[in-house]
Amino acid sequence: MAQPSRRALLVIDVQLEYFTGQMPVTHPAGHFARVLEAVDLAHAKGIPVVAIQHTSTRDGAQTFVKGTEGWRIHPEIVRRGWDVLIGKTLPGSFTGTGLEEWLKAHGVGTVVIAGYMTQMCCDTTARQARHLGYEVEFLSDATGTLDFTNSAGHVSAEELHRAALVTQQSAFSTVLTVEEWSERAAARPER
Repeated sequence: MAQPSRRALLVIDVQLEYFTGQMPVTHPAGHFARVLEAVDLAHAKGIPVVAIQHTSTRDGAQTFVKGTEGWRIHPEIVRRGWDVLIGKTLPGSFTGTGLEEWLKAHGVGTVVIAGYMTQMCCDTTARQARHLGYEVEFLSDATGTLDFTNSAGHVSAEELHRAALVTQQSAFSTVLTVEEWSERAAARPER
């Protein structure tokens, strides 16, 4: 396994669908500013940034269709850049992708989760990472979601976000704010 001190920031699905498309993220307040802060911090500290981009492969998909405006990565993430771009078609960033191989090749033992949505792709990726033996740091204010309603019921964005974070902290991740993560990264610098 990789050195446990080497981190990589996973910037999951920060795509325009969550800003100007059909699924605008609403909670927590300031989520996007915190994502950008995390990316800037990673660059400043020499922590690799992995951008992850979702593409829907479902018949009749209305969101995350390759080549559409909503599928595109947010221009502020593009402007800041990344070390590698990983495409995915399922909620988990490890499934059917080269993410694990890239992390191993770069000596990464800790993945840091930022992006969208808290309870879906961020949660799934964090669980997968933990099951694969990685340490996981989950950024509570640099992840986000929106209200959900389906045949099972309704849940507010705030409730959904909180429930996912509580579950992550209980068994899969260390849940931190970006400020707490910055302090932790300073205390355990990259090699």
